Amino acid sequence: MTDHDLVLPDVESLAAKISDGAKIVIPATRSGAAMEVTRALVRQGVKNLHLVATPAAGLQADLLIGAGCVAVMESAGVTLDEYGQAPAFGRAVTSGAIRVMDSICPAILAALQAGEKGIPFIPLRGLIGSDLVRYRDDYKIIDNPFADDDPVVVLPAIVPDIALFHVPFADRNGNLWIGNSLELKIISHAAKQTLVTVEEFYDGNLLADPKMAAGTIPALYVSGLALAKRGAWPLGLPEVYGVDGDHL
Repeated sequence: MTDHDLVLPDVESLAAKISDGAKIVIPATRSGAAMEVTRALVRQGVKNLHLVATPAAGLQADLLIGAGCVAVMESAGVTLDEYGQAPAFGRAVTSGAIRVMDSICPAILAALQAGEKGIPFIPLRGLIGSDLVRYRDDYKIIDNPFADDDPVVVLPAIVPDIALFHVPFADRNGNLWIGNSLELKIISHAAKQTLVTVEEFYDGNLLADPKMAAGTIPALYVSGLALAKRGAWPLGLPEVYGVDGDHL
């Protein structure tokens, strides 16, 4: 793909690609939340989103929930970390304004890996006897076909409409540098589309640079990107800037 195919003129144009009712997978707070796009989605009045956290969420989810943009929150947790509970999430759960699909970190990551691999479900140990199996009717217990008396939980694959995140660099070919935030590879592989904001453009081809290639998502998995300086603010971006604690 070329620069013209992928690079959009601004964050508003990127946000406009997200429709009402979309299932959006977002990264953990520490891994590059696309906060500038989040604010654009609030301004555009998007509705009925299904948010999937990888595997937990924070301010990004809380802002969207507080603005009335979210119908479903699928997550292992929503908090503001050391800054306290997520108030909009708490109010929405108490009032029934959103549906919560409660899970745990390994389950969400495993289900996204199933989506990444194109398989319909994936087994996971450790859930039998928990309330997750009791209340998640999409989690099924089956017999292990390779052993006797060995029940196992299977999880449906998570295939989001959109993976949305923010990265330090992209080159003009659309390749994204994510460093060691490797869960971003999983969600970009699992999602039907990947929309990304970037701090700056890299001069060269990231895949051709042996120092950068291992931490790069190829443009093959990217549907659109836009420049957004400090696009994760007030959250941090690994190796670039930290959390704005005063703002939070």
